[in-house]
Amino acid sequence: MIPLKDDTPRLTTPYINYFLVALNTAIFLFQQLLDRPAHDAFLYQFGMVPARVTGALHGAPDASLGLGVLTIFTSMFLHANWLHLISNMWALWIFGDNIEDHLGHFRYLLFYFGTGLAASLLHIAFNFGAQIPSVGASGAIAGVMGAYFLLYPSARVLTLIPFFIIYFTWLPAWLVLGYWFVAQFLAGAATSLTSARDASQGGIAFWAHVGGFIAGLALIKLFPAQPRRYRYTDWRPVR
Repeated sequence: MIPLKDDTPRLTTPYINYFLVALNTAIFLFQQLLDRPAHDAFLYQFGMVPARVTGALHGAPDASLGLGVLTIFTSMFLHANWLHLISNMWALWIFGDNIEDHLGHFRYLLFYFGTGLAASLLHIAFNFGAQIPSVGASGAIAGVMGAYFLLYPSARVLTLIPFFIIYFTWLPAWLVLGYWFVAQFLAGAATSLTSARDASQGGIAFWAHVGGFIAGLALIKLFPAQPRRYRYTDWRPVR
């Protein structure tokens, strides 16, 4: 199921969401200007490498905990390819504006980084010695989706369902997002249970998605909503 748009209205302009989409896109375009060796070195330097973080915790002489933690945040703005970027930014565009509308601009930014941090920590827990850098905003965006799941479960999401034919239908948000979360959890469990799994190989960070979504469920309850401000044009007389 591929979400295309939702029908949840908002009262404020999502400046932070626009900024996040623009910044992710600008950094990806910069990546495309690099030749292959420089591009790979850039991803390794600013991507989140689990072994670099866990090595610092164990006192490895060539590892810095501060730099390792910093890459948790820098990795949220890197993407591996065009499909990776577009799918992430599309989901952020659909669901992020309403979460920013609910929380307010600054709290939304803190929420975004908080869920991204939680996503990376769970990914590290399941990939303790991995040397492959993890990149992408999907962990933080999963947190946004988790918050949307709780706040707007009855919202309608126009969804593309590629099942033999291309099929468009409006589905409740709880179904679209709940299906996505279950799929990520099952995929993560499958990769963890595969005995032949090699931590040196790359792939989709399913546990980061799971961790981000769960963090979004929790943090949206802890972060206070912003006071409601209604524009004159939103007012309707009671009849």
